[in-house]
Amino acid sequence: MRIWDLNSGYLNRQSLLGEHRELHGIVSIFLNNKKGYARHPETLRWVGYVWALKIRHQQLAAEMSLRGYQEKSPVDLSGSRDIWPEIYIDDPSQQLKILGEKYQTKEPGRIPLPANAQEIWRQHKYSIMARDVNLYRKLGRDVSDMRPRQDFAELTRLLTEKLRERPSAGGIRNALQHMWGYVSDIASASKKNVDTWPLDRLLLEIQGHAMDNRAPYLLDSTALSELMVWIVEDQHGFFQPVSM
Repeated sequence: MRIWDLNSGYLNRQSLLGEHRELHGIVSIFLNNKKGYARHPETLRWVGYVWALKIRHQQLAAEMSLRGYQEKSPVDLSGSRDIWPEIYIDDPSQQLKILGEKYQTKEPGRIPLPANAQEIWRQHKYSIMARDVNLYRKLGRDVSDMRPRQDFAELTRLLTEKLRERPSAGGIRNALQHMWGYVSDIASASKKNVDTWPLDRLLLEIQGHAMDNRAPYLLDSTALSELMVWIVEDQHGFFQPVSM
């Protein structure tokens, strides 16, 4: 049993759908007092953090939607908001290594596993921009000074935990407008003025152009799916696909 802490974009199809099943298994234990894996370390670390488990489910659902799957089993758990487990089964940097070994002979995830600090920063930069512009600027400077082979375990943990924080609507719009810059030249003239678009519509447009045109800089971004979680969380309280 495994609930990953890394962004769900790193998971390949099998891991993504597998975690989704296992998360529902944990939810069933909490809701129905089922025994099964009730004493498994992965289950125990989510005790008292059911809101965070719901958000993790939404992250999986958002990534599944991006890849063309329809998630039809929402998780509606009530608990203390914005509080996440303080322990890991494996540190986020170790989780990257586990996935690297696991995927040696298998298909990769949407986001390539990073080989250095520069790569993992590039993958997370718009997610960080949505949450903290000052940190975005600081990390950009710090990472540019890091050597290509320098250990980036601390950075991996920082980025992983930062993505647990709720971004503001203004922060999301700022990040999406930067992301839009990579696809605006291929959008039709009727879609050029996006400043007043609802956030979900803007992100859906970015997703569509990124997927259809295989825009690598956006396809490798954690923000491409995870920002939808917070947009829809504010609107509905749980993830559900939105239509334009």
